Amino acid sequence: MSDVNTPNVDSEVLLSVRNLVKRFPIRGGLLSREVASVKAVSDVSFDIKRGETLGLVGESGCGKSTLGRTILRLIEPTSGQIIYKGRDITGIPASEMRKLRRSMQIIFQDPYASLNPRMTVEDILGEPLDIHGLAANKDERKKRILHLMDLCGLRREAIARYPHEFSGGQRQRICIARALAVEPEFIVCDEPVSALDVSIQAQIVNLMQDLQKELGLTYLFIAHDLKVVEHISTRVAVMYLGKVVETANAEELYAHPKHPYTRALLSAIPIPDPTYQKERIILRGDVPSPINPPEGCYFHPRCPMAKEACKAGRPELRDLRQPAGDAHDVSCHFAV
Repeated sequence: MSDVNTPNVDSEVLLSVRNLVKRFPIRGGLLSREVASVKAVSDVSFDIKRGETLGLVGESGCGKSTLGRTILRLIEPTSGQIIYKGRDITGIPASEMRKLRRSMQIIFQDPYASLNPRMTVEDILGEPLDIHGLAANKDERKKRILHLMDLCGLRREAIARYPHEFSGGQRQRICIARALAVEPEFIVCDEPVSALDVSIQAQIVNLMQDLQKELGLTYLFIAHDLKVVEHISTRVAVMYLGKVVETANAEELYAHPKHPYTRALLSAIPIPDPTYQKERIILRGDVPSPINPPEGCYFHPRCPMAKEACKAGRPELRDLRQPAGDAHDVSCHFAV
């Protein structure tokens, strides 16, 4: 795995997220006042370096997709900072954000729902070129569209076809080509392979790795499939109930998980060897409601290591790196 987990990464930080919070108000009563809020993202901070892939994992409903969309300001943050290429973009006006979207794109989870069924491939790939004025004339526009199709493994003769005429994997290739049309530097990949057959998932992941090397892309790769994340990621961040609880180099995190939640997730990965006996960590109870999260550590009601201190105080991320090792941040009172 080391050859795919260590691309040529520039040390420059491309994106910094600082204390990011996103709450969705719940309104009720005759005057529709705010009576509570869903705490979807709670005080999240991390960096992504240019050219790397940060994998973001966690159970469904933990806030992964909300975090990705908030970073792109498809959803407006409640508080915190989003610093892209050294500039705080959290409060910039919509007109400036629209220009910046050339550099920041997203690939959605469902290739069936994210493509307009009334548009041909040429229309779908040509639309971002038209919006951003990237083609001087029709010939250049057609040339760029065909180049995108070649880049993403789509046959040129399919240019006049509609989305319903393609398989799921081919539709996701169209979505990837659409994201690449404006020549972005940073792409949020929001579970881009979870709706596809397992046999097709590997093809799409390999395509994304090839494109990253060829075009110098930086990814935030959101997924719940831990094996896919291990394969494609440089570093991995683990989310639980809107908070990042562990971040480390991919190889380090999979080999030496520190947080009890991360250990439980990794213990659920199936091993294709019936003779190998693996201890499965079964978590008690259900994920608490993000409307009313627990006091102290959010994970303590389900944690097999929980003590009184976990109920009283919320642990901060702290670096447990080994001497001369990479950073390994963990939000746990007792992780060592």
